Amino acid sequence: MLRAAGLTAAVALLLFVAALSIAVGTKSIPLSTVLSGLFAPDGSEDAVIVQDYRLTRTLLGLAVGVGFGLSGALMQALTRNPLADPGLLGITSGASAAVVLGIGVFGAGTLAGYVWFAFAGAAATSVAVYLLGTAAPGPASPVRLVLAGTAVNASLIAGISALTFLDRDSFKELRTWSVGSLAGRDHGVLLQVLPFLAAGTVLALALAGPLNAMALGDDLGNALGARVVRTRVLGAVAVTLLCGAATAAVGPIGFVGLVVPHAVRLVCGPDQRWALPYCLVLSPTLLLSADVLGRILVRPDELAVGIVTAAIGAPVLIVLVRRRKVPQL
Repeated sequence: MLRAAGLTAAVALLLFVAALSIAVGTKSIPLSTVLSGLFAPDGSEDAVIVQDYRLTRTLLGLAVGVGFGLSGALMQALTRNPLADPGLLGITSGASAAVVLGIGVFGAGTLAGYVWFAFAGAAATSVAVYLLGTAAPGPASPVRLVLAGTAVNASLIAGISALTFLDRDSFKELRTWSVGSLAGRDHGVLLQVLPFLAAGTVLALALAGPLNAMALGDDLGNALGARVVRTRVLGAVAVTLLCGAATAAVGPIGFVGLVVPHAVRLVCGPDQRWALPYCLVLSPTLLLSADVLGRILVRPDELAVGIVTAAIGAPVLIVLVRRRKVPQL
């Protein structure tokens, strides 16, 4: 009962933050003008800002926040490492490497041009990490997957750094994307990635039961009918869909997929049937809150949301880890 009440309160908080994201920006617009621009646009400059920029930005933040949060929760459950994040298996680096390839080789200099390169890179990296982690005899252990992801991640980061250093002019757009930002994205970007985010969300929530069984160990999980190999493969697919699509749309935004699942388990425990829905609601809440904060801190300019989440997430995680034991999965 308390968990359900907490989830209801979290949904109310998300709705409030979403409304705040539409009402607050680098330009001050009266609330009455915001409401009229939202529900009865008249074509004025303020109405265009509300409809075409703030509303689209808010909806995109909701969608990709779910992607980052759920993918982080899944990765922590699959690896049984409460401090894992979507970057651990190299997914964000794979997306970045594919963007570098798209810009440098295929001339995809705009977001609409390289969004699909980013998604394909994330998917290819997930497959490569899984194949490397299962190459040795025996079942795929979480440790082997983490080590494979770390190795792939380091190699990709080195390659990205070398290419962007050698040809800086060609990768100006990449530098903006790699910071992680909701700004400058139109509704077309949201429509491109939304089907993948929706499919990943459904798949992630469907895996809650098997993930609970796997938390007891692979052998006992199989005995309880979790089908560990199938669950791990489906989990990897869900992570690819969620984190790959979110990264492709807005760039690699850190700490959302790390801090939110960790904090959620402090509230509702390790039961994935509750942890995943909580992450689905609280992750976009954190992302949109950070985005709103980035708009008002340095007016009339703004900070990219990836910078704000890093500034918020790092100290919060340190406090959580120091104050009490990290919740086990």
